Amino acid sequence: MVQIAVMGYGVVGSGVVEVLKNHAENIAKRAKEEIRIKYILDLRDFPDAPFADRFTKSFDDIVNDPEVRIVVEVMGGLNPAYDYVRRCLLAGKSVVTSNKELVAAKGAQLLALAQKMNLNFLFEASVGGGIPIIRPISQCLAANDLIGIAGILNGTTNFILTKMIREQMNFDEALALAQKLGYAEHDPSADVDGLDACRKICILASLAFGRHVYPEQVHTEGITGISLPDVEYAGVWGGVIKLIGRVKMMENGQIQIIVCPMFISRESQLANVDDVFNGIMVRGDSTGDVVFYGKGAGKLPTASAVVADVIDCVKHFKARKYLFWEDGSPDYVQDYLSDKVSFYVRASADDPEKALKDADSVFGGVTRLVRKKAPKNEFAFVADQMPERDFLKKLEKLDGVTVASRIRIADF
Repeated sequence: MVQIAVMGYGVVGSGVVEVLKNHAENIAKRAKEEIRIKYILDLRDFPDAPFADRFTKSFDDIVNDPEVRIVVEVMGGLNPAYDYVRRCLLAGKSVVTSNKELVAAKGAQLLALAQKMNLNFLFEASVGGGIPIIRPISQCLAANDLIGIAGILNGTTNFILTKMIREQMNFDEALALAQKLGYAEHDPSADVDGLDACRKICILASLAFGRHVYPEQVHTEGITGISLPDVEYAGVWGGVIKLIGRVKMMENGQIQIIVCPMFISRESQLANVDDVFNGIMVRGDSTGDVVFYGKGAGKLPTASAVVADVIDCVKHFKARKYLFWEDGSPDYVQDYLSDKVSFYVRASADDPEKALKDADSVFGGVTRLVRKKAPKNEFAFVADQMPERDFLKKLEKLDGVTVASRIRIADF
């Protein structure tokens, strides 16, 4: 029998306990050991919860108990999660976490400590909820040189954009609906400002290319500036708007990485990933494009991935299952302004026809987009691919033009 502790009894933590309780027999068969919850750490009281007698408010009960061999961290945030996880590893306990903020910020340090202590530190649930992605990248695609990853990594923003596309809701209406349905927090900034997607693409980039990428190194934009005219113009162009986290390896050994809204062609495999679903496309030199799709969040999907890691830990007590990447450096991430990209622009001018001609001249040719019932002073175009820095300089040369929106166009 293997004794474990669960730190945190929120949405995911209660889901982990539920999965372990309801599927105990099958889990024991797969792990070849019975897995028993000895402690559940939470400062709140849950007198009616399953295993109510196993709740504790003291972390010391867990870290000082030699019978606890695996600790599940599902508290979220950096503090006290980082300190607790580090101390568990130092105490000889393997750790499983769903905490994307922890892995994105401290993954390199914790993986190095786990290796030093000959322990497992696993985090399948930190990206994509119940979608298998960490294990496929580290194992199934190990024979490939990975070229890049692009994905819809946040279900809340994807739900909002889906409502804007399908039902012509404006951003505020779609966000309010997401909050009503429980898809968005009362403070939705981590989702709508792109921070959640940023942490996830950092984890995927670190795993895929072997060096840690920190969230502060990633240029990140959210969806708060997306409006219904942009959605309409995307349709005219032949696509949809999605919040994308993307990373690709460059020939010089640097990576390009960004989180931002993008126009996605309807022909892309990510274009039809809607509502709260996530889609992650991994491009390998041998496999080509492989897409992972499913619910990227939620109590039981995430808990399922956590418990799968617990089973993995139990099966690999003697032969450790190492995930590892080196620490990163400031020069590892290429300046996003150097990336060659095509842009959509929506703007207004007193004389939009003249402004469009000026844009055509400045950018060396643009493709005009026209939507129904547009204001008379509005115009929109797509500029050809060029370094973003050059695009911004050219955009400044357009006199008498007020830019309302500019959105990158995906090349996948």
